[in-house]
Amino acid sequence: MAMMRLRREDPRVVGSFRLHRRLGAGGMGVVYLGSDRRGQRVALKVIRPDLAEDQEFRSRFAREVSAARRIRGGCTARLVAADLEAERPWFATQYVPGPSLHDKVAEEGPLTAAQIAAVGAALSEGLVAVHEAGVVHRDLKPSNILLSPKGPRIIDFGIAWATGASTLTHVGTAVGSPGFLAPEQVRGAAVTPATDVFALGATLAYAATADSPFGHGSSEVMLYRVVHEEPHLQGVPDALAPLVRACLAKDPEERPSTLQLSMRLKEIAAREAQGLPDGRPPAQRARVERPTGRLPEGSADHAELRTERRTGGSAPRPQGGAPGGPHSRPSSPRHPRSPGGPSSRPTAGRTGGRPAPRTTGAGRRPSRPDPKLMRQRLIVFIVVTLIVALGIAAAQKL
Repeated sequence: MAMMRLRREDPRVVGSFRLHRRLGAGGMGVVYLGSDRRGQRVALKVIRPDLAEDQEFRSRFAREVSAARRIRGGCTARLVAADLEAERPWFATQYVPGPSLHDKVAEEGPLTAAQIAAVGAALSEGLVAVHEAGVVHRDLKPSNILLSPKGPRIIDFGIAWATGASTLTHVGTAVGSPGFLAPEQVRGAAVTPATDVFALGATLAYAATADSPFGHGSSEVMLYRVVHEEPHLQGVPDALAPLVRACLAKDPEERPSTLQLSMRLKEIAAREAQGLPDGRPPAQRARVERPTGRLPEGSADHAELRTERRTGGSAPRPQGGAPGGPHSRPSSPRHPRSPGGPSSRPTAGRTGGRPAPRTTGAGRRPSRPDPKLMRQRLIVFIVVTLIVALGIAAAQKL
């Protein structure tokens, strides 16, 4: 994050914090790098003097502090201190080192598919915590995402609002960034978690192309495109394009949830990191190393997502009980598989022209026998055979 020297008009001390550098300035105020008596570094945000008397801006600032207090987890910078009654209200959060996603892409170019998927998975998981707190960010964009060594962090909840609230406007213009606003924000309709999903989709498109999916132009032109035109996703990797397009659906009901996004992006990140194509055989898909942070097996959310994936919306994955034998791909509604059709590979253990069922304890059919298990069974068989043979020989001697 770029730092600038303090200006003559900047305060040197705010509350119990000494200020060292400017980190940036926005519509509401200035953000400084500060430290407390123990040396803990903070990002301290102070409302501009000309806005400190504006009750609306004070209210927005108070909402930002309230949102920061309510959100749990490592997706945002932790709130350290605040004073909303000061002549110039301020609050301090834990300092997050690292560039913004906007600066990273602007200086070094688009990210790889694996990087985009990893960042997107962390952000969508972070948004789950934000939305569970009853907050909608409403201004998610590349400059509000910091890439820290511990993962991306979402900052600047200055226009965050409770789920279901309508969009605030100034002189008829929606508050936020035109290239990343959702259509419902432009129309002044209620905001929901799906509003942040749209912004996340536009943010991932920027990470892949170094450009907004709705191009450039005046605010009016950009807002019109968001509502009436389809996004331009040329340059977005094939592995991510369908998911990004789903996030940018005009209808909020058609967008995936943040939990679904987190799960799918983790899968894509793991696959891209290993260089596996989308069309790999089911046996290879089963061997993909799962990323950390996945929901535990058996949880309600995990079961819901497994049901959703079986009914569509993601790349095909092997599922238990799929017709056609243990080596076949799962059936698709658009391309039904004939139950009596041949398997994609030779299948051992056929009886009457149909594959002999073999299941695991969880009811899923493995794509191939476990070599280690087969060796163990062979050893047991040999030992039992020797014991029986020795017993027979001993009986004959008697």
